[in-house]
Amino acid sequence: MNLSEKELQQEKIYLGITIDVIREKISKLGQELYEREDKVQEFQKFIWDSKADMDPTEMKNMVLSNDTEVMLMQNKGKYLNKLYRIQDNPYFASITFEDEEETNKIYIGITYVEDEENDIYLVNDWRSPICSMFYDYEVGPAKYQAPGGYVEGRITNKRQFNIKDGKIVHIFDNNLSIDDELLQEVLATSSSDKMKNIVNTIQKEQNAVIRNADDKNLIVQGIAGSGKTSVALHRIAFLLYKIPNLSSNNVLIFSPNKIFSEYISNVLPELGEENTMQTTFHDFLTTYTQEYKSVESFTSFIERYYKYTEKNEELVRYKQSDQAIDDLNNYVKDLLKRICFVEGIDNKDYSITKEELDYMLKDRYSKMLLLERLNLISEKLSDNYYNGNKSKARSIKSQLNKILNINLDFKEIYMDFFKSKFFIDSYQGSITQEEIERIGKERVISYEDACLFVYLKSLLQGFDYRGLIEQVVIDEAQDYSKLQYIIIRNIFKKANFTILGDVNQTINPYYKYDTLETLNDVFKTSVRYLELKKTYRSSPEIIEHTNKILGLNYVSAIRRSNNIPVLFRNDIDLKENMLKDIKHLQKSSKSIAIITKTDEESEYIYDLLKPDVENLSLLNSNSVGFNKEMVVIPSYVAKGLEFDSVIIYTDKMNKYKEKEKYLYYVACTRSQHQLIIYNQN
Repeated sequence: MNLSEKELQQEKIYLGITIDVIREKISKLGQELYEREDKVQEFQKFIWDSKADMDPTEMKNMVLSNDTEVMLMQNKGKYLNKLYRIQDNPYFASITFEDEEETNKIYIGITYVEDEENDIYLVNDWRSPICSMFYDYEVGPAKYQAPGGYVEGRITNKRQFNIKDGKIVHIFDNNLSIDDELLQEVLATSSSDKMKNIVNTIQKEQNAVIRNADDKNLIVQGIAGSGKTSVALHRIAFLLYKIPNLSSNNVLIFSPNKIFSEYISNVLPELGEENTMQTTFHDFLTTYTQEYKSVESFTSFIERYYKYTEKNEELVRYKQSDQAIDDLNNYVKDLLKRICFVEGIDNKDYSITKEELDYMLKDRYSKMLLLERLNLISEKLSDNYYNGNKSKARSIKSQLNKILNINLDFKEIYMDFFKSKFFIDSYQGSITQEEIERIGKERVISYEDACLFVYLKSLLQGFDYRGLIEQVVIDEAQDYSKLQYIIIRNIFKKANFTILGDVNQTINPYYKYDTLETLNDVFKTSVRYLELKKTYRSSPEIIEHTNKILGLNYVSAIRRSNNIPVLFRNDIDLKENMLKDIKHLQKSSKSIAIITKTDEESEYIYDLLKPDVENLSLLNSNSVGFNKEMVVIPSYVAKGLEFDSVIIYTDKMNKYKEKEKYLYYVACTRSQHQLIIYNQN
């Protein structure tokens, strides 16, 4: 501690006062909520008993009053939960800020604590504008944006605290330079089963992403270990604080897999917020491909490449390409030009000619999607001849489908694309009739076909609009093709997006961005591209090795050197040597991963070591919960995770090749402290 005894005593007194106020608030809020709950129940009973005597306006006002009271209780309940969380650790930092009028000492924590009697904030929420200075400035000139404009002044002191069980364990002054004491202390700790919040060590470049409220859409390129996922989650917490009426139910995170979703599940609750909606792109494909029993997983899709079981890589690459988007667009435009009715409708109730039907299809409703046009024609005829009977409208639509010159079976339309001039003129490779027919016969649609199939359907019938979602976060952005972004953008038309990824961690072998800035074209308006260029995960020794894999020279380690070199092994006496390595690593590591190239290698290593290694677990793309103490995991499932130590294994006959270097890079960059590599130069 670099404080005088007097300052230390003052800090202890302030901490004691703050904790007393928090505990008093917890007691009062608990009692108030208990009493309010009884009153709400009595009020609801009164409304129920009196509803026969009230006119509609009175009833509406009563219900509105009840809803307001319930919402107020819910908000106070959420704040009570936050106070419970911080009662023994109310803040983690303070700054002393001088402006023209006064000097303020601002204590910073997960949530605010107000002393109403003295009309002061004992603790400020880390997301408040004044607290942004803690992350953005060293001691010296500083400013923050208040409702009336920028307030300028000077930071004269920055102080950080480690408080545990209501006691100060560690306290020191610093300017939060990049290798400050607390940051290095945090980096030195072992990783855990769940990702933790970084609210007390957020760096300036990270803060620029978290607090950006000016741009609707952010695209963030961040190198391995730069804290992309943590930044995304802290950004969500900030937006929930900043945007009125935004709740966790209005935010959706696209995760790479269920393991990753479980891994990040603690961060928002630690920040006092509820977890958001989470999904994978595979889940969305499944939602929009009811014509098939299921959709191939992304993991299985890329495994076909890395296992060398894909028979037509050129065709898969085409289906993932931007060119396929243009070709499919042109194919659908041509289809809409060609489509028409082959005859009119003539029955006992009414008669309408082919020309009249074509006019409605091609002219009157031409601005609509195809299936919307047919719905509108059906409804129009039902209105004219059956007083708008919905059952008749459905019957008319069925009849209209039968007299079209094109069969509106999406499978057939998709298969016909591969027979069209748009595909044939563009694709220079080979495709067999059997490959085309398989698309219609298979019960499980391939991942690459599912993406195109869903897009085709969207061009003809659109998407169900998900208006509830206002913020969408996509992590591991480099593994989504442009087509996937177009699909997501069309589903969530009014949402704002935060896209985070690293082009150097691409594991999709068929699609590679030179820069994520390319995605500006998808979102078009109010887009900001930002970069995170510092890595906090791996030691300098590991970074030096991973830089060599991709020929990088701009990635530098913030973590201090531990003087442990990257070690290389062959698989002679594999079991004996690996057991020795594990035993050595367990002395200093709480989490160890053996990362293999494929699922088969994971299963082989797991079976080899399971009898001798306690708590060993095997993870794959279908796993959900897991213990990071000792795991075997394939490389394409390990993305986004981190471990104290990593052993890389691949069979000597299946070494990572040049075209697989990005997958190898992902595997190696999972390690924080120690890296041992088997069978790879």
